[in-house]
Amino acid sequence: MSADGLVVVDKPGGMTSHDVVARIRRLARTRRVGHGGTLDPMATGVLVIAVGRATRLLTYVIGAGKSYTATIRLGQSTVTDDAEGEVVRSVDAAGVTEESVRAGLVPLTGEIDQVPSAVSAVKIDGRRAYQRVRDGESVVLAPRRVTVSRFDVLEVRRETVDGRTVVDVDVVVDCSSGTYVRALARDLGAALGVGGHLTALRRTAVGGFTLAEASTLPELEERAPEVVNLPLDAAARRFFPQRQANADEAKVLSHGGPLDPVGIAGPYAVFGPEGNLIAIVSEKGGRARAEIVLAPA
Repeated sequence: MSADGLVVVDKPGGMTSHDVVARIRRLARTRRVGHGGTLDPMATGVLVIAVGRATRLLTYVIGAGKSYTATIRLGQSTVTDDAEGEVVRSVDAAGVTEESVRAGLVPLTGEIDQVPSAVSAVKIDGRRAYQRVRDGESVVLAPRRVTVSRFDVLEVRRETVDGRTVVDVDVVVDCSSGTYVRALARDLGAALGVGGHLTALRRTAVGGFTLAEASTLPELEERAPEVVNLPLDAAARRFFPQRQANADEAKVLSHGGPLDPVGIAGPYAVFGPEGNLIAIVSEKGGRARAEIVLAPA
């Protein structure tokens, strides 16, 4: 069985995030596997998978910032806001200039209120929005506050599809957790009056985890069951501020007891005298308390 820790996977297109989890379960020979932030089947790139006790770190991974490269097609709208849905509107985009595209990105950068795509995993009264859309319901989701810290044009290309000009825009996006890049594509197209959808999406980073350390599924197959490329202790050192505990503190914390605060902005990782991860801790009310205890019982 594989060790506890994180696996940074370069997800291929055509697979759901759940498909990747199922594959890693088989390779790592354990049921205790989860992922840190869904990627649509069409999308490729960084998917952080946790194995064993590291699954308890996923709540922090999911909340981390994300980076993407993407291609937005202007001149066509789809039911899903990406290339997996049928085209519902086509407009000749010949009049769309590179300057107007760049200007259109400005209001979509910074802190914005974004309406998620109707075909998304957002739950409405306990059911996913995409399930409601597939059942023929009309779905309107409430806007959410997200942060798009970077939304830059890399290249603008034009081609003719069915006698109409479409404009393909390659972009790079850095954003907060919960941001829908296909909603950015939809909103840019709407702002320019021609409609838009996402034709390609590649996640290049989740927090500090990048494509540079990502493994493909064939590479993981070769080294199974040792699929973890960042053991639990190393993953915590990468992801959190750190505090060293002495033997007495380690004993108290491993049993869920509080420590004296040291003024570190949490959450942070606490390590024992042997360098082993004990807990993820945050300070409030004059005490340092464990959010999760990870020391083996």
